Amino acid sequence: MASAGIETAAMARASKTGSKPGRFAPNYWPFVIPALIVISAVIVFPWVFTVWMSVNSWTLGQSQTFAGLDNYIRLAGDMRFWESLWHTVLYTTLSVVVPLFLGTLAALIFDAQFPLRGLLRGIFVMPMMATPVAIALVWTMMFHPQLGVLNYLLSFAGIGPQEWIYNQSSVIPSLVLVESWQWTPLVMLIVLGGLAAVPREPYESAEIDGANVWQKFRYLTLPMIAPFLMIAVIIRSIDAVKSFDIIYAMTQGGPGTASETINIYLYNTAFAYYDIGYGSAMAVVFFLLIVLLSFVLMMVRQRVNWSDGEAR
Repeated sequence: MASAGIETAAMARASKTGSKPGRFAPNYWPFVIPALIVISAVIVFPWVFTVWMSVNSWTLGQSQTFAGLDNYIRLAGDMRFWESLWHTVLYTTLSVVVPLFLGTLAALIFDAQFPLRGLLRGIFVMPMMATPVAIALVWTMMFHPQLGVLNYLLSFAGIGPQEWIYNQSSVIPSLVLVESWQWTPLVMLIVLGGLAAVPREPYESAEIDGANVWQKFRYLTLPMIAPFLMIAVIIRSIDAVKSFDIIYAMTQGGPGTASETINIYLYNTAFAYYDIGYGSAMAVVFFLLIVLLSFVLMMVRQRVNWSDGEAR
C-alpha cells in the first residue's frame, strides 16, 4: 500500500510538471548542436575572422602584421571611400523611390477590372525572374551610344543620342533605370496584396459623400496600404544597398569611379589590389551601416503599425 501511495504521488507530481514518471526530462540539445555548428561555421566564424583581419595589415603575398585601428583611421581619411558611400546612398535612395512609385501606380492599375488583366500581370512580373547578369548584358547593349536601341527610339522624338552609362553624370540614373525595371514588379505584387485586403465599405461611403478619385486615394487607400508600402521599402532598401552584380557587370564602377559603390570599392580593394586588411575594415564599417539602416527601417515599420492600429 505504501509503495502504491508513493507511485501515485510521483504520478501526481509528474502531471503537474509535465514530465513522465521515472524518466529524465527530454533533452533537445542533440538536435540543436548541429544547427549551432552550421551557424557558427557559416555566419559567426567569417565575421569574427573579418573583424580580426580588419585590425591587421595584410596584403596578399606578404606577411601579416598587427595594425590596431590603423585601417579604420585610414578609412576615415579616404576620400574615395566617402565618394563610394555617397554613390551607395544615392543609388539606394533612387532604387527605392522609383520602384515604389511605379510599383504602386502599376498595382492601382492592375487592381481594376479589365480584360486580360491576369495575362498582363504575368507579363509585367517577368523581369524579376531573369538573372541580374543577363539583364546587365542586355541593357548594356541597349545603352550603346551608337548601336543601342534606346538612342534609336529617342531619335523618333527628336532627342539626340545619350551617353547613358558612359557618362559620369548619367551613369547612376541609368543603373537605377535597370534596377527599377527589374524590381518594380515586386513592389507591385506587395501593394496588390495590400489592396486585396482593403475593405470596400469606406469607398462606398466616400462616394456617397462626393469624394473624388484623388481624395479616396489620399485619405483611404494610402493610409490602409501604408504597412505594405513599408514592407516594400524595407525589402528594396536591403536589396539595393547590397547591389553588386548589375553594377559590376555593366560599369565595374566606371566611368572612372562615378558608379563605384561601397560594394564595388570593397571588392576592388580586397580582390584587385589584394589589400585584405583594409578591405576587411571597409566590410566591418559597411556592416555597421547596414545594421543602422535596418534599425531605422524597423523603427519606422513599428511606427507605421502603431499608426495603422490607432486609426482603426
